[in-house]
Amino acid sequence: MYLGPPPKQITPDVWTELPAELRIAPTATRHNFLEGPSFDRDGNLLVVDIFANRVYRISPAGKWEMLIEYDGQPNGLKIHKDGRIFLACRKYGIALLDPKRGTVESVVAGPRRDKKFRGVNDLVFHSSGDIYFTDQGRTGLQDPTGCVYCLRADGRLETVIDTVPSPNGLVFNPAETELFVAVTRGNCVWWVDMVDPERRGALFVQMHAQGPDGMAMDAAGNLVIAHAYHGAAWIYDRDAAPLYYIKSPRGKMVTNVAYGGPENKTLHIVESASCSILTTTLPVAGQKMFSHM
Repeated sequence: MYLGPPPKQITPDVWTELPAELRIAPTATRHNFLEGPSFDRDGNLLVVDIFANRVYRISPAGKWEMLIEYDGQPNGLKIHKDGRIFLACRKYGIALLDPKRGTVESVVAGPRRDKKFRGVNDLVFHSSGDIYFTDQGRTGLQDPTGCVYCLRADGRLETVIDTVPSPNGLVFNPAETELFVAVTRGNCVWWVDMVDPERRGALFVQMHAQGPDGMAMDAAGNLVIAHAYHGAAWIYDRDAAPLYYIKSPRGKMVTNVAYGGPENKTLHIVESASCSILTTTLPVAGQKMFSHM
């Protein structure tokens, strides 16, 4: 139980939201729901719209553009330093988006040729160019067999850990010696030792209520956690003490976070239900993403 000082409370601003012309009439199987924020080198924010089967690009001025609408369900997005756009897609697995051609092509669709992933969720680049990603599917406390995989830059697929009850967002510490994995149905974040494989799967922080989702890391090693269903983002220091509590002024589905803006100090927060992007400026810059190396 944490008994230290309370975190500083912040109310973020609403920076932009999905315009009316891009919203669809909701049905039982199709509606707007944003996730997967990542910045390109021009300062544009790319986001996915899972249940509308789309990817958008938002300019620094807040103007929205649809890059593609296709037959998959993009859940996560990250950009390679060479500019390629990779998706974690529930249909195609880890896939490559080519906005000029208007195509999405699978890079790896499953752990074996005869088996598809259960439902990949998020991905992150290592400085080597390796892609680490979560295969969440419908795993949970009733089925703690969710996986974290590594797709090596040379195309080899390796299993990092395969006992996670609903793995979701993931991020490296600045030294890349630790990988943090959001465990949504377990209401916690795991710490994975990247140096000693026998120490993988430790608990970093146990949270209240359901839903740690996407995550980010700042340059000092402080961890940002989007707390879906609770409508907030938390920032914890390296000893798991809460520094900031950032409460959404819109809906409760705070699913993802990404640093951008001037000096990379603006935290962008995705509130998926209202399709809004919230922002707040913080004293410590986010760590540089692989796309900006």
